[in-house]
Amino acid sequence: MKDLIGANAGTVWEYLSEKGEKTVKEIKTATKLTEKDLYAAIGWLAREGKIEIKKIEKELSISLI
Repeated sequence: MKDLIGANAGTVWEYLSEKGEKTVKEIKTATKLTEKDLYAAIGWLAREGKIEIKKIEKELSISLI
């Protein structure tokens, strides 16, 4: 499972690197990850200090640091 989460984190990181700051909804649509897999990947990246998470109104926005 750890390998899958790491691979998904890489997918999210690559997408953000290419597209810049995006909402969780935009990332989910573009990467086609399940909600569970996406949040695990976001957690991985957050733990590594590679992303910034902002709450804008009722949505979360994610960007690379």
